[in-house]
Amino acid sequence: MKNYRFSEICSMHPKYLKIEDFTYDLPAEKIAYNPVNPRDQSKLLIYKDERISEDIYQNISEYLPENAVLVFNDTKVVKSRLFFKNENGANIEIFCLEPYGEAIDYEQHFLEQNSVTWICFIGKVSKWKEKELSKYIDLEGLKVKLSAEIAGKLDDAYLVKFSWSPGEIPFRKIMDAAGVTPLPPYIKRVAEKTDEDAYQTVYSENEGSVAAPTAGLHFTERVLNDFSEKGISSLFTTLHVGAGTFKPVKSEKMEDHIMHAEYLNITTDFLEDLKSKIGRPIITVGTTSTRTLESIYWMGNKILQNPEITYEDLKITQWLPYETEVLATAEEAINALLNWIKSTGQNHLSIETEIIIAPGYSFKIVNGLITNFHQPQSTLLLLVSALIGNNWKEIYTHALENNYRFLSYGDGSLLLPRNKYS
Repeated sequence: MKNYRFSEICSMHPKYLKIEDFTYDLPAEKIAYNPVNPRDQSKLLIYKDERISEDIYQNISEYLPENAVLVFNDTKVVKSRLFFKNENGANIEIFCLEPYGEAIDYEQHFLEQNSVTWICFIGKVSKWKEKELSKYIDLEGLKVKLSAEIAGKLDDAYLVKFSWSPGEIPFRKIMDAAGVTPLPPYIKRVAEKTDEDAYQTVYSENEGSVAAPTAGLHFTERVLNDFSEKGISSLFTTLHVGAGTFKPVKSEKMEDHIMHAEYLNITTDFLEDLKSKIGRPIITVGTTSTRTLESIYWMGNKILQNPEITYEDLKITQWLPYETEVLATAEEAINALLNWIKSTGQNHLSIETEIIIAPGYSFKIVNGLITNFHQPQSTLLLLVSALIGNNWKEIYTHALENNYRFLSYGDGSLLLPRNKYS
């Protein structure tokens, strides 16, 4: 079997990549099961000009390019793990993935009363024999009956209808009172009260994620204020992180892997701000912010190809960036999307993206990345490799050999590829 050089891999269509080329040995003791406190004392690996140095997140502003623009994901994690008991007392876990329906408006969804339907994973589903499972929850001194009913079966999940009585309560309050913080599956412990704050960024605002945008967990108000004092701009947008972010790549080649979809909520104000910052070094905080910005580019590019494009056709499918003609500069694409949203009479766009960013991808807006250390053979590691090339191996080896903590509650890195940020 031929062994490809990395330059050859990057010239391929990413669907032909073999996931075995993006693996490394991650011992269990390197995984962080609890956060660092204070959070900005986490270790920071800096990769700049193909050299590695070290510090902590409190000092990250010292390593950012002059006039940098940081883009954060301000999604808020919801307590999406709900536990019920069947008539025999067996625990049944319902893991809420995302609301069911077309063109979901998350803000409106969490205001719904009486009942809602979600796409869910169900643990021990074979023990669910009853038509409904019910439990009572205490909500600010009010006793509320919460019921769950399987409303349908999907390929790898279920539709679950939740209803509650009294019904004049928004679902936001029901989930917050009844649910548990959804720690990642590799953190093998029960979520504690402290996780409600620790597994949430300090700037979280828009509810909808079932996993935290973990690159942002290291930032404190102290660090954010430091950015302002040093003229570093901070922009905030929203991508609701789904459980699919932890989905392992099980196929030998990427063409057989189905990329998970996640919801973006893009405001016209954000697009105006972003457009005004083009030409400055744009650094995303996390892979979700990266997927958001690059999806914005491709939606704008689509609109320039077809100004009459419908909402349904605007969604970015996983291989579109590798199979479509590039017509626009970053500024032109952003402006096209901005004008398209305004033409609908709205000030925001809520839409799914399935974009996969892997070696062979050409970044259109993003110049650098702040991110944690990701699982072997994951699409997140593919994204890192797309940005910095085969040097991801050197970086991960350094982190493993120098006691960095890995995954969601772990340490992180500032990745500034040569010629992308200067």
